[in-house]
Amino acid sequence: MREKSKQFAIRCVRLYKFLCDEKREFVLSKQLLRSGTSIGANVAEGIFAQSRLDFAAKLSIAQKEAAETEYWIELLAATDYLNEVEAQSMLSDCRELLKMLQSITKTLYNK
Repeated sequence: MREKSKQFAIRCVRLYKFLCDEKREFVLSKQLLRSGTSIGANVAEGIFAQSRLDFAAKLSIAQKEAAETEYWIELLAATDYLNEVEAQSMLSDCRELLKMLQSITKTLYNK
């Protein structure tokens, strides 16, 4: 989870650079950068949680950030800042993280 979320954060940083440099888009891309990199930051913080409840809380925040990131990617695609291939690639990775986080948090809260 930690490595997948870190690799996704790297993709978000690169996409942010592309959108700023090539598309001259600065508002939506900044939102994507913030939420997309926050997923991994919360996962990393959760690894050193003080308790199981703290761990679950950090992963819940990461899950919310993943859902927000999915929204920004969809919006960038709908406004033609991302083409279909670019959007689907990012969405696929984002949704994979989202499913993993949903599974983990569901398990943690049901025990």
